[in-house]
Amino acid sequence: MVIERIINNNVVSALDEEGKEIVLMGSGIGFGKKRGQMCERERIEKIFRMEDESALERFKNLLSNLPLEYIEVSDDIISYAKEELGIPLNQNIYLTLTDHISFALERLKRGMVFTNALHSEIRRFYPTEYAIGLHALQLIREKTDILLPEDEAASIAQHLVNAEFNLRMQDTIQMTDAMGKMAELLLPYLPILEAESLEKDWLLSDLKFMAHRILRLEPRKETGDDRLYAFMQASAPELLKAADAVAGLWEGSYGRHMTQEERLYLAVELKRIQDLYQNDE
Repeated sequence: MVIERIINNNVVSALDEEGKEIVLMGSGIGFGKKRGQMCERERIEKIFRMEDESALERFKNLLSNLPLEYIEVSDDIISYAKEELGIPLNQNIYLTLTDHISFALERLKRGMVFTNALHSEIRRFYPTEYAIGLHALQLIREKTDILLPEDEAASIAQHLVNAEFNLRMQDTIQMTDAMGKMAELLLPYLPILEAESLEKDWLLSDLKFMAHRILRLEPRKETGDDRLYAFMQASAPELLKAADAVAGLWEGSYGRHMTQEERLYLAVELKRIQDLYQNDE
């Protein structure tokens, strides 16, 4: 691989075999090197690829000013998250999470501590990501001897949700807020939301993916099943009313539309979970 730019002694940008720019990390990988020289493969510890040229440029600029341990711990966290979540993450996570961890550490060194206003909601709606965030705090402590406050676990979880769903931070904040309001609306119909249970986890997962689709404005045709609707109207009209209330929330608070099919699907899911919960009692 041909070196394109020396970022620092431990990070360089290079061109791969297809001529695409990548970022290479490794101890001493840039020491004594110049642009146009070949990079020894045995020195390469990590390869970063980003499709977005703007994000790549920002990433290179960020790395040029950071201690190596900040970069390494961010990479360790992302590798752990990928393994725990079992899904691909948007490559921009390397930029956003590394930047966030650096800012949080430097801020704490100056005695500045901020809380995450969505801490409890994130812990509730994204338990896997939050658990990864808690583990990340220990990784950061091992690497830097600095223990960040627990609110930072929630902030790290937010970045992971962004990368999972390919969202902007403001979308994740809105999605978390919407899930809290949906859960509050559904509580009178499903007391199960007050207690920890497998059924509750299923419902929150459904709400999360529904919120993601609605916020992303992915097109859905206005279709429906008249027979299924008639069945639900006869057997669980209160759950159709609950689904309509959720649709009203999206329309009134966020200017987003739920199709009739989505309302029916939500009502059916509520019925399924309600039945499972009642059978377990």
